[in-house]
Amino acid sequence: MTSSPALPSWLTRVGVFDLETTGVDVTRDRIVTAHVGVLDHHGAEIAARTWLADPGVPIPEAATAIHGITSERARRNGSPAPQVVAGVVAALRSLLDQGVPIVAYNAAFDFSLLAHEARRHGIAPLDSPSPVIDPLVIDKTYDRYRPGKRTLEIVAAHYGVDLTGAHDASADAVAAGRVAQALAQRFPLPPSAAELHTRQISWARAQAASLTDYFIRIGRIEPEARLDGRWPVREADPVREVDLMREGRVDA
Repeated sequence: MTSSPALPSWLTRVGVFDLETTGVDVTRDRIVTAHVGVLDHHGAEIAARTWLADPGVPIPEAATAIHGITSERARRNGSPAPQVVAGVVAALRSLLDQGVPIVAYNAAFDFSLLAHEARRHGIAPLDSPSPVIDPLVIDKTYDRYRPGKRTLEIVAAHYGVDLTGAHDASADAVAAGRVAQALAQRFPLPPSAAELHTRQISWARAQAASLTDYFIRIGRIEPEARLDGRWPVREADPVREVDLMREGRVDA
């Protein structure tokens, strides 16, 4: 029986991060649940923290249908939003300060929304978090022409990663971390997390440009419009998020 290739040393201990939110507009929507954890080289979670927030605004029924959290539950059991945002930022900052890479699937969504939430509550944001590992960007780079959707559920299944309870922040975060490790065992990733981070900036920009061309070609956006390809923190582009979510191209 052939064993899997060894993980790069920088993937033997990784942070994992995921948010469930009130919607997909990174500037206006709010955090409902959040998870930050650490995986070991076997993909086992060895440290974890999960938050439930009272976002301070009603949770739309469409969002509840995805993650299962109602406005009533959030108000009854959730912590104040500023407390949750501060806790998530502090947990991520601590890992990054230790040099631990953070895995987040479709990282530009989670990190951008978190940055806007931090500014909303007067908390110093993670403006340039690094190193970040985004399995969505990596998968689209190394297996560009594979047909089908690229939601976390589908990509996890493709790489043999179990995802039970999708759209639970904890389950999604852990699955994303295991997908990142699976990608490293299948493809020749750069030799360090720092170099991978730098390359993902270019890859994400190129992917946004390609998607821009596609949307223009099918008449989804005007020819002068451009999707924001900045990564892992970008400005508002709700049209992009809504369209991608509807088409199943990303999984927030």
